[in-house]
Amino acid sequence: MKTSVFRKASFNAAHRLYNPKWSNEKNDEIFGLCNNPNFHGHNYDLIVKVTGYVDAETGYVIDLKLLSDIIKEKVTDRYDHRNLNLDFEEFKTLNPTAENIARVIYELLRSEINSELDLKIILYETPRNFVEYPA
Repeated sequence: MKTSVFRKASFNAAHRLYNPKWSNEKNDEIFGLCNNPNFHGHNYDLIVKVTGYVDAETGYVIDLKLLSDIIKEKVTDRYDHRNLNLDFEEFKTLNPTAENIARVIYELLRSEINSELDLKIILYETPRNFVEYPA
C-alpha cells in the first residue's frame, strides 16, 4: 500500500497581482487590494505531500530530514522575506498568484525528489485561502 508523508514549512514574501495588458482600473477591479503598486505580503504556509511505497530497509517513503533540507534550499531560503515580482525571473512574466506560486514550487521540488514518488503542493496564502497543485 502507498503511504503519504507530509512536511510543513513557511515563508514570508511580498507580491503584487497585476496584469500589464490591462488598465489600472481593470487590475483594481479584478485584484482589488492585491494590486497595490507598493506590494503587500503574506505569511505563506507550505505543505509538501510525498506519496509512495515504504522502503523495506529504511521504513521510509522518503527521509523527512532530506525532504526538509530540499524544501529549505529550494523554497524557504529562496523566497523568505523577498519580493516575488521583483526578485525572481519566473514571476517577471507570471502573475504571482497562489496558484502560480504553488506550481513553481512544485517544479522546483519535482526535480529533487525521486520520480517514483508522487508529489503534491498545498500552499496557504492565508488561513482561509489555499491551493493544491497538482489537483
